[in-house]
Order: sequence, then C-alpha cells, then structure tokens
Amino acid sequence: MKSIEVVAAIIIEDGRVFATQRGYGEFKDGWEFPGGKIEPGETPVAALVREIEEELDTVIDVGRLLTTVDYDYPSFHLTMHCYLCKVVSGDLILKEHEAARWLAKDELMAVDWLPADLGIIGMLAKL
Repeated sequence: MKSIEVVAAIIIEDGRVFATQRGYGEFKDGWEFPGGKIEPGETPVAALVREIEEELDTVIDVGRLLTTVDYDYPSFHLTMHCYLCKVVSGDLILKEHEAARWLAKDELMAVDWLPADLGIIGMLAKL
C-alpha cells in the first residue's frame, strides 16, 4: 500500500478552529485541516509554512506538534503531522478549497470531516 506523509495546520484564533472544504480530488467536498505533502528534503514545519502560503496566501507561526495521525484509507496509508498554528499575516484566501469556516468548540461536528481529520476533533474539544 502506498504511504503519504502530510502536515496539517490546526489554526486557532479566539477559541475557534479554521476548517477547509476540499475543492478537488477523491475527497472533494470533505472537510479538513489545511496543509499538504512534505516535499523531499523539507522539514514538516517548513512544509506547513509553504503549503499554507500556497493554499491560503497566509503566513503562519507553527507551534507545537499536537499529534500525528496514522490512518488507512482504502488506497493508501496516511501519516499526518498536526501542528497548532497562529496566523501572522494574510487573510486566509481560498486558492484550492471550496469553502472555509471558523468553528467554535461546540460546532466542531457541524461539518463532514474526512476520516483522518475526524480523529483530531476530540483533542481540540479539550484544548
């Protein structure tokens, strides 16, 4: 089975969490934490900064690693490193996603999360 290693930004502001809806691919319309693949020779933190700049035209400060999720989708194994992040500059402009929402802790289940991302929700409710 193919393995994919990615990073995800858990962007929190004023007690709310930023979620994005995929606009393309096999999981189109599913909700996720923004991020993407780690390129060869890239650190996870550098990959996350690059991905958020590319996808959302925003500069972030990457904080601590919240968790690493390992999840088996039908056609690949995903390893996703999830970091707590803050916006430094930019307006979170959607370049690749269909939609985005800021979700309060009691609204986290209001969207249809992708399976790997769903595993993080319980942790966020406790932050």
